[in-house]
Parts: sequence; C-alpha cells; structure tokens
Amino acid sequence: MRYYDHVLSFAIEHPWSLTRPMLCVVAQVLARRLAGEELPRAELEAALVNRKNLPQPRAGTISVIPIYGVLAPRMNLFSEISGGTSYQKIASQLHEAMGDKTVKTIVLDIDSPGGSVAGNPELARELMQARTKKPIVAVGQYTMASAAYHIAAAATEISAAPSAQVGSIGTYGIHDDLSEALKQIGIKRTFISAGEGKTWGNSAEPLGVEAQARLQAAVDDAYGMFVTNVVRGRGQGMTEERVRDEWKAHVYSAAEAKRLGLIDRVETLDQAITRLLTDSSDEADQRAAETFTSIYDTPQEPAAIAAVATGQDRGSDIAWQNEIERQLQEL
Repeated sequence: MRYYDHVLSFAIEHPWSLTRPMLCVVAQVLARRLAGEELPRAELEAALVNRKNLPQPRAGTISVIPIYGVLAPRMNLFSEISGGTSYQKIASQLHEAMGDKTVKTIVLDIDSPGGSVAGNPELARELMQARTKKPIVAVGQYTMASAAYHIAAAATEISAAPSAQVGSIGTYGIHDDLSEALKQIGIKRTFISAGEGKTWGNSAEPLGVEAQARLQAAVDDAYGMFVTNVVRGRGQGMTEERVRDEWKAHVYSAAEAKRLGLIDRVETLDQAITRLLTDSSDEADQRAAETFTSIYDTPQEPAAIAAVATGQDRGSDIAWQNEIERQLQEL
C-alpha cells in the first residue's frame, strides 16, 4: 500500500488548517495506518465520485468555481481519499476565468472544512492579486472554515448562507506516539541516521522537546501567514490582534460571523448570484437575471435550486460527502 504511505508522509510532514471534527477523522485514519492496518482503498473508491474535473458553471458574466471537501495542493494526495478539491485545480479554474474576457465576476462556491497549509497561502495571495482586476465573491454554503476561510478572506467580499459555519482560523500539526503499541507487539525500532534532527518526531518514540519545538515553530509560522493574509484580505481597519484575540480559532454561525466582521453578508449562493446579476449593467447579466430569478422564485426542491447556480446536484453532493466521512470513520 505504497500509495497510502505517500499520503501518510504528506499529512504528517505538513501543518493543517482544518476543523476539529475533520481533524478527528484525519487523525484516526492516519493512526490506524501507522499501526499497520491496511486501508481498504477499493471500498473508498467505490464511494468516490470524480472530483478531478468539477465543472466551472456560468451565469451571465459570472463564473462559479466550486471548492468542496478537504483541500490539498495536488489531487493525487489526500484529496483523493477525502473527496476534496486541490489548490492546483482551483488555481487552474481561476486562471481560466481571469483569461476569459466575457467573465466580469468570479464567485467561489465554498463548502469545505479546510485542509493542508501547503499551497494554501500561495492560492490566497494569487486570489488577492486577481481581485484587483475582477471582483471575487466568496460564498460559504455550508462550511467555510480554516484553510477554506483563508481562501475566502482573499476575495473582494464574503457571504455565507444563514445556516453556514464560518471561521476556525488556526493551524495544527500531527504526531502519533506508537512506542507503546510497538512494544506490545514485540517490535523495537532502531534508526540509523546522519544529520542532527533527521529522526526527530518519528512515531516509534515519544515526541522529544526539540522535535516538539520544531513542530510548534512550523505551526506558528503557518498560523502567522494565515492571520496576515486574513488581515490583508479583509482590510477596513482589520488587525492581527483582532483576528488572534477576538476571532480566535472558533467556528461561528453566519449571523455571528457577520457581527464580528468575518463576512460581509448573510445570503445563500443563489441569492448572491441573483444580486450580482441584478446589480450588473451588462445586458447578458440582465437577461440571465430574468431567467435566474424566475427559476429561483418558482417553488423547487433545494437541490434543484442549487443546481441552477452551480451546475451540480447539491443533494447528491451532500450525500456523497456523508458517505465518505462514514467510511473514513469506520476504518
């Protein structure tokens, strides 16, 4: 199972900006793999849909970029297990939208608990540069946390659905001490190495003081970039002290997030797109607004309404995400 060894190495060596519930899922999967249990990849693949080529739907001059699930720099790493989205894919769709002269506004459709720090600040900075040329609106429906909020904070403005969860501005690293487990099964691991610190933080030994300090420094650095980019992205008198001391790493309801300044509006994805189309002076948007509004005002199932905005079946997507989390938790 060399594939999972590669994923395991990536997950341990990089800090993460992820919500606590998903942290439990990640930690459980990694711990069982470290203990020598094989992960049934075939069962996971049976529950996965193809997330590598998510559509980039259009509404008038608005381009919608879907950002779902656990985030990672490349699709063939942890994102393939978690069913998430890669920063690489998001950047590719951003470049496509920026290069398309018929696209006037970009909407980020976010439903993610966060993910890897690796690649996260780079994408945030790219989005901040892009918004100087085209407005970027981030919409949280229904989770916009940790690394996903880092991305959203780089947008021109942020909205969240009434039932959305927003925030979790924090970073962590993972270390599993398996020394007692190895002892119980009669394994004593010896490392032959060169170079001070080469074996620090290995899972066969308790985490040493020096190793913990190094891990903490890496987490602190990642957190510092996170806070700095949130301050730059939000602007309007935002300070690092406010982010660190007032917002902290809590997750907030949409109403509370607006009161605290994490978001600008409480609105659904459909409402955000309708607003942007209606406020636009472009004829294509005016025509799209008439069609979109008439569909939005017609009584439909929520999944059908969401499909109008994103080109995807939200109900199916939620069912898929629940199945992935269930299978991961059973490992």
